[in-house]
Amino acid sequence: MDEATVQSLRVRAARHGVSMEEEIRRILDAAVRPPMPLGDMALRLFSGLPAGEDIELPKREHSEPIDL
Repeated sequence: MDEATVQSLRVRAARHGVSMEEEIRRILDAAVRPPMPLGDMALRLFSGLPAGEDIELPKREHSEPIDL
């Protein structure tokens, strides 16, 4: 690898608090791992909500159709 790439990896690893070797492992793992299915992602994001609690949505504004 060229020195600029190695330096970028060092900086990235330091930012994440891991060794450069671990950072490379994480990058390779993320590159070859299949994407998370949408349902699994939704469960991960919303599983911490108390059961039966509704998510409060902002009120919708009424808009008039555009006159072309």
